[in-house]
Amino acid sequence: YRRQRQMCIRDSSEGQSWTNIKRLVLGGEKVPQGMRRKLLDMLHVLGSGECAVMATYGLTEVKMAWPECPGPEGRGGTGYHLSPDLALVEVIDPETGLAVDDGCPGEIVVTPLQARGTVVIRYRTGDLIDGGLTYEPCPHCGRTCPRLVGSISRVSNQKRLHIDKVKGTLVDFNQMEVMLDDLPGLGAWQIELRKENDDLMALDEVHVYAAPQSDMSASDLTALIAKRFTEVTEFTPNEIHITTMEDMRTRLGVGEVLKEEKLVDLRSKNDG
Repeated sequence: YRRQRQMCIRDSSEGQSWTNIKRLVLGGEKVPQGMRRKLLDMLHVLGSGECAVMATYGLTEVKMAWPECPGPEGRGGTGYHLSPDLALVEVIDPETGLAVDDGCPGEIVVTPLQARGTVVIRYRTGDLIDGGLTYEPCPHCGRTCPRLVGSISRVSNQKRLHIDKVKGTLVDFNQMEVMLDDLPGLGAWQIELRKENDDLMALDEVHVYAAPQSDMSASDLTALIAKRFTEVTEFTPNEIHITTMEDMRTRLGVGEVLKEEKLVDLRSKNDG
């Protein structure tokens, strides 16, 4: 992020500006508040003025995607606006398969109404929405179409880490992938899961690699990361390694992979 921001500052000093950008629409990625904040910061450096960062929720199987209502700048969206004439969207209890009440969390189920070719009926996406489905008018734009509200995560990403000798700790890997994005002073990070002494029968270990964004000291950044872990997962990492941005670019696969590898699981595929 620090390098990208420096590039924006350089472009701005050379007279380049993106004043006409009003919407930045993202697809295929989670869009936590930290990412929104960083993108807005870079756009402001380039003179974009007021701009909205919007996420989309799409599924290849149903051949469509829904945009997020942007909401006030920097505060996140107010839900994904659905089109009832294009698809029937339900939210169900993932255990029973029964529909939940409006506004309750559950698994998203979709039946496309205007798809062509291969068609699915009541397709279980495996995606959890924590704010459920609502038919209330959107508080930002006033539209009355239904909305999916809240964060979307995968059912399969809830796994157990064996970090103590008594029992496994259930950890939501969806949260773990974005839990440090909002941390001030943190430029780049990666969480690595491994086995103690590389022994498949041993306990799981959690290691964090992090590079500071600003002049924050290594001890202060370590303390902030440990505190965030405790707040979100109720445990602290085994080790927190403070490193450089160059090292993090290599670890994250910048320029080599399609998606930065923020969560790396080095444990056996047959374990956890």
